[in-house]
Amino acid sequence: MRGQRQATRGAEEETGDRGWRPPASRRAIFTHPLPDQRDSPLNRLFCRVLVLLGRKRVLGIRGIEHIASGNDPFVLALNHSQKGEAIFLPAILVFQRGGRLIHFLSDWNFRLVPVLSTILRRAGTITLVQKPARPRFLNVFRRFYAQERTGLGLAVDMLREGRSVGVFPEGTINPDPARLLPGHRGAARISLSSGAPVVPAGIRFPGVPAGRPIPPWEPFEVEIGPPMVPPTTKRPGRASPDEVHAWHDRIMRQIARLSGKQWNPAAGRGAR
Repeated sequence: MRGQRQATRGAEEETGDRGWRPPASRRAIFTHPLPDQRDSPLNRLFCRVLVLLGRKRVLGIRGIEHIASGNDPFVLALNHSQKGEAIFLPAILVFQRGGRLIHFLSDWNFRLVPVLSTILRRAGTITLVQKPARPRFLNVFRRFYAQERTGLGLAVDMLREGRSVGVFPEGTINPDPARLLPGHRGAARISLSSGAPVVPAGIRFPGVPAGRPIPPWEPFEVEIGPPMVPPTTKRPGRASPDEVHAWHDRIMRQIARLSGKQWNPAAGRGAR
């Protein structure tokens, strides 16, 4: 409990106009308590190194109280504009949560990259195997990452166990500064199946001029909204396609609002 109180105080010290920020000094990063990773020195090291590397890219996080560990389980749903977001932002969120993981869904292709594969494994990511590899000959390795339960099924299991899950519903990097992609419905499905709320979040890039694509290493800020409680389905745990579609629409509208982008609900009807 004392470590958790210290973590909270550390977070409060870094709060400003743009919200919570990672600690500015290396000493603060490497002395910040991570009680939920007390039995894993390697996980603590990975987390702190990633926070150290990513701290200058995060301008601020508003609404970070919505993803506090006391609010588990939830489905964190964010837009996706850069590769680095999927590495640095989860580490920073886990750092602020005292080491308690958020299990992000990740494509199996990233597990083919040696160092990145270790980071993803230690972070407890949920591997998805739907997409083919590029170049195609790498598809021979896909069977090594397939499991009896689908990635979405594993996510539902984790939520029912009280663990939180992170999803980028757009499903790929989208550098468009004005529009979200239609998005996949995985976040809506696992929320409805598990009964866990969705915490929507928007990643913004205030330094990008209007109409310019978002650069790969542009600093960003995050706006996290309050939890959205999923509607009751007609058949508990087995939502109909219409129910999934309607919940997906609501989630994407909130992500659009928080990210300052537009989302076309008509285009969303073609999403999986």
